[in-house]
This record gives sequence, C-alpha cells and structure tokens, in this order.
Amino acid sequence: MMLHLNSQQADFHRIFQDRLAFEQSLDASVVESVRSVLADVRHQGDKAVMRYTAQWDGLSVSSMTQLEVPAEQMQAALKSLDAAKRSALQTAAERIGHFHEAQKQNSWSIDDGQGSVLGQRITPIDRAGLYVPGGKAAYPSSVLMNAIPAKVAGVRELIMVVPTPGGERNELVLAAAFLAGVDRIFTIGGAQAVGALAYGTESVPAVDKIVGPGNAYVAEAKRQVFGRVGIDMIAGPSEILVISDGSVSPQWVAMDLFSQAEHDEMAQSILLSSNPQHSLDVLKAIEELLPEMPRRAVIEKSLADRGLVVDVQSLQQACELATLAAPEHLEILTAAPEQWAEQIRHAGAIFMGPYASESLGDYCAGPNHVLPTMRSARFSSPLGVYDFQKRTSMVKVSKESAQSLGRVAAELAWGEGLAAHARAAELRMQPVPKPRY
Repeated sequence: MMLHLNSQQADFHRIFQDRLAFEQSLDASVVESVRSVLADVRHQGDKAVMRYTAQWDGLSVSSMTQLEVPAEQMQAALKSLDAAKRSALQTAAERIGHFHEAQKQNSWSIDDGQGSVLGQRITPIDRAGLYVPGGKAAYPSSVLMNAIPAKVAGVRELIMVVPTPGGERNELVLAAAFLAGVDRIFTIGGAQAVGALAYGTESVPAVDKIVGPGNAYVAEAKRQVFGRVGIDMIAGPSEILVISDGSVSPQWVAMDLFSQAEHDEMAQSILLSSNPQHSLDVLKAIEELLPEMPRRAVIEKSLADRGLVVDVQSLQQACELATLAAPEHLEILTAAPEQWAEQIRHAGAIFMGPYASESLGDYCAGPNHVLPTMRSARFSSPLGVYDFQKRTSMVKVSKESAQSLGRVAAELAWGEGLAAHARAAELRMQPVPKPRY
C-alpha cells in the first residue's frame, strides 16, 4: 500500500525528499555494451546493423532494403485500420498539429539607432531521427508527439526507426507515421539504430537530432552520441502528482494515480490532499480497483516503493510541495484550479479541473506528452517545435556604429590581452582603404 504521511509530522520533509529522490544508475555492462555496438556501427555501417538486428530481433536479412518500410505500406496501414481507430488517430494528429502550429517562432531584427541591424534568424534542423519502441508494445502516440512538432518546424527529412522482432510490423505505428509525415522508416532498434542515426550508414542517413523514448540501451546510446548529434532528453520513470481538495471522486483520483504507476515499477504517483478523509477514501478506492487492473503487479510495486499520499495543511502548502517535486504531470483537482496553477513554478504539464485527466494529455489533448522527469522541469520544457529549430544571430554594422562600437570592443580586447581582436575593431574606425582589385 502507498505510504501515508501528514505534513505536520516531525520527519515529514526528510521522508518527502527521500521519496522524490531518484538517480538513474549507469549499469557498467550496459555502458560497455552500448559503446561496443556504437563502435561497430560507426566502422561497419549496414553490416553491423544487420548483424545486431539478426541477433536481437531474430530478423535476418541480406540487404538493408529489406529493413526499410516502403512509403506505400505506411499509407496502406492507415487504410487497413478499422474506422474507430483511424478516426481516433486522425483526431489526435489534428489536435497535436494545431497546438504545435502555435509554437512556431519567427525571425526578428532590431535597429540600434545608428544604422546597424541586429537580429535572430530561425531555421529548422535539416534532418531528425525518431526512435519508436517496438516489440510487444505499440506506441502510435509517441510517433505523433515526436514527429508532428518536427514537421511543423520545417524539418526537411524525418527518419524513423522502430524494432520489429520476428519481422512483425505494427499497423497502428505505421499509420501514425504516415499521418505525421515521416519520410522514411527502418525496422531496426536498440543501440544499433541510435548509432545508425548518429553516424549514418550506407543506407541510413545521418541525422542532426535524435528524439523518442527507448529502453536502457537506447537511453545510454543517446547519451553517448550526444554532442555529435542533439537529443531531446534522457528520460526517467513516469511521474504524476495530484493536488486534491476532496471535491473529485476518489475513484477518479485512484485511476489517475494508476495511469502512471502502470508504466513502470519505478514510476511515481503522489497525492497531496487538503482533506484527510478524502485521502482515506482514495486509499480505499485503490484497494478496490487494483485487483481489476491488467498490470496490477506493476502498479502495486510502483505505489508501494515510490507512491505517496500526504495530508497537507492547505492547498497553498500543496502548491509549495508540488513546486519542490517539479513533477512530469501535475493534476489540480480543486475548485478554481487556475488560481492554484499560478502558484506552481515547476511542472512538465499542468492539468486543471476534474475532467482534465492526464491520460488525455498522453494521447489527444494537443500539448506534447514528451515531458521532463526527475525534477528536471526546474530547468527543462516539454518537447516542442522549438526543439527542431535553430537560432542564428545576425549582425550588420553601419559605418557610424563601427566608430562607437569599435572603441568599446578595442578597450575590452586590449584589457583581455587580445591584440588582434582590438586591432580588427580599430581598423574599422579608420577611413576605408581603396580596393586593390
């Protein structure tokens, strides 16, 4: 059962901090295994990718062309879906696209008053890679959430990799890729797929940034190739924190806590309640609802190991604790939730009101479900269009500005002992020599 605390007990803050603490340990064997795979892919290209695909996915091929999904198969996958699934996928894609269109940034410039023009040019990255988990799990929502912002940003080419153990391709994932505008799909996974995207092979183009979730090997591979390519983030276990005043059904709250706990035994679900009786009602609802959950064992261990119910003295205190936790998902199930949302400084996504369940955010509300975890919401943001855009500073200096700016730059450069910097600025303050050619 979940740990139940009162915020007034003497050791509360120590226990609360201990519950929040989570550090992803780097398994030495995983680190070394990934390093070896990446080196093989870097030096042997397609040959290494095909060898590891045969070894781990049981999929032996003689050519990488056999591991690429034809464009027509993506379109056919969408047509093959039953009407309800196709409609749900299309609605989700439309809402996600509409939200992310509003995130696009534009280039801008200013005049310094002396004829110089300063600005920032916004351009998309050329090519992005999207990793999608495969095997027993199918995550079409992950495809939409990662691919659509890239396409809205104007990424020229989006390469998707997805493992297909035994050669079984998931129609829902392929359909989502078609809707999201994915350009090419390779049925490869693991560290070898990350390596192929980072270094490029004879068949897989090298990308500029890799996004998307994966297992420990995929996460470690992304960590190791970071610098050569950009990555979205190194994600930790899923998190949800619920602030409740007791006005919402205990069954609703219990199921929302389950929604993250079922992801992973290391996931974290926290309830901060200003109503002690409501806390007890939620705990009772958890006991009643848990037996019917297909992933009961995972949920049970997650709640027992990392779950927490706290009776707080006020909703203000709940907001202070929530800000400290900086959760991936925050639900505010209270009267006037917007009032309390203003008190939260750190959270990946905030869901306000009784009907805004976090699960809607995972699939179709519109905002991205790729969110910062492990308290990184203190300094990080959800995946968005801005992650696929670059900013370039633009500087055009007039002759008039060069006089005043030159004196400033030269003074500072001489102070730093950088003579060439100083002289380059001073030369622009002198009459322009006649061209020699």
